[in-house]
Amino acid sequence: MTNTTPAFNPRLACPWPRRPQLVNVGQIAPAELDSWIIHHDDKVIVVNKPGDLICHPSKDGPWSSLAGAVREHFGLAAAHLVSRLDRETSGVVVFAKTPGVASRLQTAIQRRRVGKVYLAIMTGEFSGPVTVDQPLGDDEASPVYSKAGVRPDGRPAVTHFTPLASGGGFTLARVTTGTGRMHQIRAHAQWLGHCLVGDKIYGPDARCYLNFLDTGWTPALAEKLLLPRQALHCAEIDLRKAGIEQVFAIPLPADLRAFCAARGLAVPAGV
Repeated sequence: MTNTTPAFNPRLACPWPRRPQLVNVGQIAPAELDSWIIHHDDKVIVVNKPGDLICHPSKDGPWSSLAGAVREHFGLAAAHLVSRLDRETSGVVVFAKTPGVASRLQTAIQRRRVGKVYLAIMTGEFSGPVTVDQPLGDDEASPVYSKAGVRPDGRPAVTHFTPLASGGGFTLARVTTGTGRMHQIRAHAQWLGHCLVGDKIYGPDARCYLNFLDTGWTPALAEKLLLPRQALHCAEIDLRKAGIEQVFAIPLPADLRAFCAARGLAVPAGV
C-alpha cells in the first residue's frame, strides 16, 4: 500500500466546505408572511417572495424558509413547492395545498404549459430582442462547483431577452425561457455578455460568491456587483394551461426599481 496524497480538486473544495460559514439565515415573522401572500384558495397558495430568502425547508426551523413558513401559517402537513426561485431571486412562488394539485402542476411545468415571465437588470445596453439558443452543462472551469455554462455537450437551452429600457450602461429586460435548466437565465445572460447586475456567480467574477461566503457583503463586493442580490424577478406565472384559470403578476420590487431610477432607466408602466 502506497502512502500517496489524493489529487486536490479546487472546484470540489471551494463552495461546499465554506457553505456552513454562511450563517445569516433570517427568520420570517408571521406578519411579514401575511404581507407576501397574494392569493390562496383550496388548491394553491401564491406568495410574493422577496430577494435573499430560501424557498426549500432548512435546518434552522420552519420560519427560516418560505416553504416552512407557509406550511406553519396554513397548518398544512406539507407545503408542496411547485415553482421555486433561487434564494436571491424575487417574485411569484406557487405552492399546492394537496399532492394531487402538486402533481398536476409539476407535470404541466415539465410539459412547458406554465407560462413564466421574468424581469432582469443586465449590464450593458442592447436595443432589440435577442434569443440565446445555447446548450448548458457544468462549467468545469469555474471555482464554484454549482455553476452552469455553455458547452457543446450540454442540454438544449433557449432564453429570450427583450429590452424594455436601456441607458447608463444597463438594460431592463423582459425574459422568457423555452427550457428549464438550472440557472439558465443567468448563464445565458453571462454568455451574451450582459450579465445580471448583482450576480455573485455569473457576474464579473465567480470568486465574488466565494468571497461573500467567507466575509459577507463588503464595500469591495458592492463596488464590483452594485447590488447585494442578483437583479432577477419572476414577474408573472400563468396557470391557465395547467387547468387553473389564474394569472399571477407582481411588479418590479422596490430595490430593483430604485436601481433603475438611480441609473436613469425608465421603467415602463405596468412593469
